[in-house]
Amino acid sequence: MADLALRPARGAARRTRVVTSTCVLVAVALAVLLVPPLAQLDQQAVDLAAKLRPPSPAHPFGTDDVGRDLLLRCVYGLRVSLLVGVVAALTATVIGTAVGALAAAFGGWTDRVVMRLVDTFSSIPHLLLGIFIVAMFRPGVWPVIVSVALTHWLSTARIVRSEVLSLRSRPFIDAAISGGASRGRVIVRHLLPGVLPQAGLAAVLMVPHAMWHESALSFLGLGLPTHQASLGNLVQSARGSLLAGDWWPTLFPGLFLIIPTLALAGLAGAWRERINPRRRSELML
Repeated sequence: MADLALRPARGAARRTRVVTSTCVLVAVALAVLLVPPLAQLDQQAVDLAAKLRPPSPAHPFGTDDVGRDLLLRCVYGLRVSLLVGVVAALTATVIGTAVGALAAAFGGWTDRVVMRLVDTFSSIPHLLLGIFIVAMFRPGVWPVIVSVALTHWLSTARIVRSEVLSLRSRPFIDAAISGGASRGRVIVRHLLPGVLPQAGLAAVLMVPHAMWHESALSFLGLGLPTHQASLGNLVQSARGSLLAGDWWPTLFPGLFLIIPTLALAGLAGAWRERINPRRRSELML
């Protein structure tokens, strides 16, 4: 009875979270799409006479250590970080979904071998493995995307494998096999559609994780080139300014990283409650 009484409040809280997160993400998308074309400034324009100016009407986020407009730099950095996050998350989700579904569908030695490989790679810290992958290429967007994608499909593979194992025990799978459906048809027509909600949720949760991973690599000087605006590069270049007491070059790139993360987490939490209201276990990505 208590659970029934709390359901309307939970539903209202979920709707509020969805609306708030959606509004934030729409604002982020509009900023990324509209601010650069409408701005009258070049984000790479250097003006040493205006370096490290605090926020003002002319420069709402202030300027950096060489006089570049920080608002425009943050928007360009967010654009690059979102590109890395979305592409890497989608790639990792596709890889993890394929590996997890095939391992569970075939079972036997295939499942054991694949999951032992997943366990082996999971024992290596993501950042350490990402550094190793990035170090084999020149700094750039695509090496970072490859690095993030190849280190973040493991959790998705586990989630999808668990869901496929659960689906395999359903009566409609037995009916399809008894009706003469091939293993490939069962996987494509019955198993994969059943795991798409969980795979989509994993992809949404992975986007901010990939953004933070890119920022960490760029902060360490191993991600994007230093001249290219990304949120990690902006925070890295602002370290000296922060020690000198200039807070804005660090604060605003950090907020541009944190706000989309919270919005995506809120949206993913509501999605998780919607597709699986009775099991609130965390998806550790």
